[in-house]
Amino acid sequence: MTIEIRNETTAVVDEKEFVELSRFVFEAMHLNPATEMSILFVDEDAMEKLHVQWLDLPGPTDVMSFPMDELIPGTPQQPAPEGLLGDVVLCPSVATKQAAEAGHSAVEEMLLLTVHSILHLLGYDHMEEDERTEMFDLQRQLLLTFLASRSEH
Repeated sequence: MTIEIRNETTAVVDEKEFVELSRFVFEAMHLNPATEMSILFVDEDAMEKLHVQWLDLPGPTDVMSFPMDELIPGTPQQPAPEGLLGDVVLCPSVATKQAAEAGHSAVEEMLLLTVHSILHLLGYDHMEEDERTEMFDLQRQLLLTFLASRSEH
């Protein structure tokens, strides 16, 4: 699994933690070991440009997902084919504001947004209520399991 991380901000990001989280989610979703993905951390100006360009919405957002090979989750018996999952673009300053409102740390918010984005890259969505329930339940389960496995070390 290749997870490329680029931080174009002044925010301090533990790149190793985001790689480990991504690998955890890849394994849980039965992705091929040769799957590739990138995570790019950007400032609010760069995020706003992407938000306007791709969604025609003003202002910066927390995270955006750009799928590439339209991979979907595999199963233990039939892992997903190898490919380029896509790009996650995350804005730490927006995530930090959201974390304060939600009552948890900025790192936890960015880890949550990373799981959320990987699920989007795998075709999950939350436009309909049943899709939203499925995606958010899975997102919560993956993140909590990852965090619990890290606290055991």
